Amino acid sequence: MSISKLIGTWKMVSGEFRSSDGKISYPWGTELEGRLVYTADGNMAAQIMDPDRPKFASKDHMRGTDEEVRAAFEGYQAYYGTFTVDEKEKTIIHDVEGSVFPNLIGHQLKRHYEFSKDGSRLTLGTPPMPMGGEKVSGVYIWERLKK
Repeated sequence: MSISKLIGTWKMVSGEFRSSDGKISYPWGTELEGRLVYTADGNMAAQIMDPDRPKFASKDHMRGTDEEVRAAFEGYQAYYGTFTVDEKEKTIIHDVEGSVFPNLIGHQLKRHYEFSKDGSRLTLGTPPMPMGGEKVSGVYIWERLKK
């Protein structure tokens, strides 16, 4: 794969998590939204959110209740860093430099990739990871945004 197939901005189409027993979950809802950006110089950023997260009662984002802050955090995932591609293994490695979830910082996130025949869709799959007390694998489908 030429890295140029990745470069650009991708819009989230769907995302789900699958447990080893086949159970499917949607931690950011079934109508999630997101963007994934890959640049030609090797930088990347990913954001995924549940658009139905409840708004804070206060207009001051530093004055949310514990429940509001928890819902906002659990309904959003974002990180940025650099990326490399292993064409032989069909994987993309995201080297995380910053994240809303501090535990990701400094880690490498491996994603198996597959493009649709016309190159307009990108499917990324994760190896098993802990979420909600169990091991799950994520499957994300992204659609290229037109320039």
